[in-house]
Amino acid sequence: MADTPVRIGIIGGSGLYQMEGLTDVEERRISTPFGEPSDALLIGTLEGVRVAFLARHGRGHRIMPTEVNYRANIYALKSLGVEQVIAVSACGSLREHLHPGEVVIPDQLFDFTRKRAYTFFGDGLVAHIGVADPFCPRLSSLLADAVEEAGGTVHRGGRFITIEGPRFSTRGESFTYRAWGMDIIGMTTSPEAFLAREAEMCYAVMAHITDYDVWHETEEPVNVEMLLATLQANARLAQEAIRILVPRLSAAERDCECKDTLATALITQRDLIPKETLERLKPIVGKYLG
Repeated sequence: MADTPVRIGIIGGSGLYQMEGLTDVEERRISTPFGEPSDALLIGTLEGVRVAFLARHGRGHRIMPTEVNYRANIYALKSLGVEQVIAVSACGSLREHLHPGEVVIPDQLFDFTRKRAYTFFGDGLVAHIGVADPFCPRLSSLLADAVEEAGGTVHRGGRFITIEGPRFSTRGESFTYRAWGMDIIGMTTSPEAFLAREAEMCYAVMAHITDYDVWHETEEPVNVEMLLATLQANARLAQEAIRILVPRLSAAERDCECKDTLATALITQRDLIPKETLERLKPIVGKYLG
């Protein structure tokens, strides 16, 4: 089984630290040029398909959003051959009609973080990727279908703002994000989505609404107890949706633009790129600069 390609990756967020239903499980620790991933990757078979599961915050939730090594996480998945990533995240609702317990599959992302490493590139190799639509539309649509079939209430599309954390918003901030047109709020989707795009992976988020942040006048402000209670109730929904989705992804062709992101993004003159940079980024740029 060790040589079987792993094309699908699952990143579990708050409340989802393991994937039920995995068989033939292999725990693999992968070191990367960007450091260590959040935890060992669990590689197993789900509905007849080999998948890789990674707990974003580590098992036991040991890593803060700012401390997550997003580059190592995405690089480790890429090194296994992963082409499509299903990310599970907690979020707060900034809209009355988006209720706790429901799921949003966002189509837009607003990066409001300040302390994170956002790119694999640099050190003599420059790339400018296009992220006008930061989530894979094909994967997002299939993910939304799977959540519906699993019995969840799903909202297709939405503007997802990522804040630094680990604290929750002030009321002033929450009102401002609403005025900006944001729909949901979380702490981890940026830079994860952008790094996945650099790695030419399809990436979509199953965002589970846990609360109304702090803007709602008649609802209790968000707290960890509230967040975990909703996430635990939704964990079964997330796992069932993934179980439905995985065999479909395995059978379907990747006909989106995600797989060719770097074809028009690399700008550095080839003979000026340092060899050590090329070697470090070989899993990502090897098909263009091998």
